[in-house]
Amino acid sequence: MANIKFGTDGWRAVIAEDFTFANVARVAQATADYWSRNPVAGTDKKVIVGYDRRFFSDKFAECAVEVLAGNGFTVVLTPEPTPTPSVSFAVKKQRAVGGVMITASHNPPAFNGFKLKSHYGGSSDSATCKAIESSLDQNPVRPEKLSQAISSKQVLVEDVRPAHYAALKRLVDFRLIAKSKLRFAHEALFGVGAGCFEQILAGTTCEVTTLNGQHDPLFGGINPEPIEKNYARSQAFLRKHPHDLCLVTDGDADRVGGMDGRGKYLTTHELICLLLRHFIVNRQGRGRVIKALTTTSMVDKICAAHGLEMVETGVGFKYICAEMLKGDVLLGAEESGGIGFPGHIPERDGIAAGLMLLEMLATERVSLNKLIGGLEKEFGPHRYGRIDTHFALEKRAALMDRLKQDPPDKLLRSPVADMKSFDGVKFIAQDSSWLMLRGSGTEPILRIYAEAKSDADVQRLLRLGVKLTRFGR
Repeated sequence: MANIKFGTDGWRAVIAEDFTFANVARVAQATADYWSRNPVAGTDKKVIVGYDRRFFSDKFAECAVEVLAGNGFTVVLTPEPTPTPSVSFAVKKQRAVGGVMITASHNPPAFNGFKLKSHYGGSSDSATCKAIESSLDQNPVRPEKLSQAISSKQVLVEDVRPAHYAALKRLVDFRLIAKSKLRFAHEALFGVGAGCFEQILAGTTCEVTTLNGQHDPLFGGINPEPIEKNYARSQAFLRKHPHDLCLVTDGDADRVGGMDGRGKYLTTHELICLLLRHFIVNRQGRGRVIKALTTTSMVDKICAAHGLEMVETGVGFKYICAEMLKGDVLLGAEESGGIGFPGHIPERDGIAAGLMLLEMLATERVSLNKLIGGLEKEFGPHRYGRIDTHFALEKRAALMDRLKQDPPDKLLRSPVADMKSFDGVKFIAQDSSWLMLRGSGTEPILRIYAEAKSDADVQRLLRLGVKLTRFGR
């Protein structure tokens, strides 16, 4: 029997190895046991279940639904592949006790996952995930046949996207976008976001071109992650057919990426800073800004310039979600392209982020590159890099302890001014460049992140990071 371990906000494994119908049923039963023991005041005994485009995701979702229904929950099941933020929104709107999304997000095609959403419409916290993991196999699996559950109205098949899309139109200045005549492309990376912008903007003056929108469980041979190496097809298209912008969503549409209209890669850090500036300058917003440790230090500088409090969290949107639930948040963002907005759900939403970028362009009426140039002129250049290196899990704690006890004196030419060690170890220099080492939660992988004023300095910092790991091997 597989040893199931939960990661950031659920469980992920390779299809047909550990991610099997039997194991999905075990996890669904543990989830049902937890929610039965821990009802949430003001919610119904209801669960929203959605799924992405991965191999057999629909069947794995049906397996989970049968178990949840067999445990007395009313279950809303989406009729087709659905964005994760649509499921999260439905959990909150319908006052469900929680949600399940069958997806492995941006991971390779061989993987699938069981993501947990809590009643507030965001990723379940570590305590919830740990409690469900501890509940595994405490009770036998109790499924109810899907056809019977549908007949008895225990399971309701419902498209939850229209309510989510309607909420997004209220979140942004939709009338401004609708009359903007923006001509943009959407690189869907073969994921569930395909067609979402066409549907939302139907009947407006905007022209949308969806790229790589077909349903392909192999994702065209790539991982559906919004990073440059996965953009080759769309970059070639944009060089021949320029647009105002190209938005990118990942496999389950909860993260955003982008390119300019001619296929030039835009980092997620640039997009985050553009949106932060838009919220401060154009929307006249105030509030705390929440960012993950691995997010650009330009965010710090923007906040300082405008007198805003900035809170730094560990890596994983569940930590940003926890801060958003406290209130008074202007923006929450992480390096991987997850961005959350006030007045919505405490969850990353790639479709919402895309619409906000359109609102920004409709407001500014200048190119993305000019806006990025303005940020660099005011706050200086910020270049970023990351590498993943194999590192034994059993040796990681000793390495982190050594780094904390014996940090480097300098990062290249600048003295180390600060160190943060609540999620990995991050060294910050006086010139605001930084180097961070952090282990994967489930794999023998060490991630090394760096930011500096030039690409050459980023590479030097990454090499320093690799050198620091050698003492712990």
